[in-house]
Amino acid sequence: MTETVTTPETGFDSQALRNRVLSEMPDEERLYDLAELFKVFGDTTRIRILYVLFEAEMCVCDIAEILNMTQSAISHQLRVLKQARLVRNRRDGKQIYYSLADDHVRTIIGQGMDHIEE
Repeated sequence: MTETVTTPETGFDSQALRNRVLSEMPDEERLYDLAELFKVFGDTTRIRILYVLFEAEMCVCDIAEILNMTQSAISHQLRVLKQARLVRNRRDGKQIYYSLADDHVRTIIGQGMDHIEE
């Protein structure tokens, strides 16, 4: 049994705090999904691809040339980014073009850069 500790000096109610934290905690499935999203950002190649896509929608061949990598390697990483809903694609004839899924991607990367540059 957890006891409530309220100190006269602070008026701090630890039980109320624990209850509030528990009520605001996302469920396990959402926490898992969030952790999986952040894992996607754990690869330098994927971050580099996102930076390329900050500038414009591009096809695999252009991304590969910019990053000096094979189209196969870029396609593999784009598949991971697409599964994480960080990029989207559109077909124009035989060519597939990739772009950022939305502005959240730019925000996440930007805040990460701000954090490491502090």
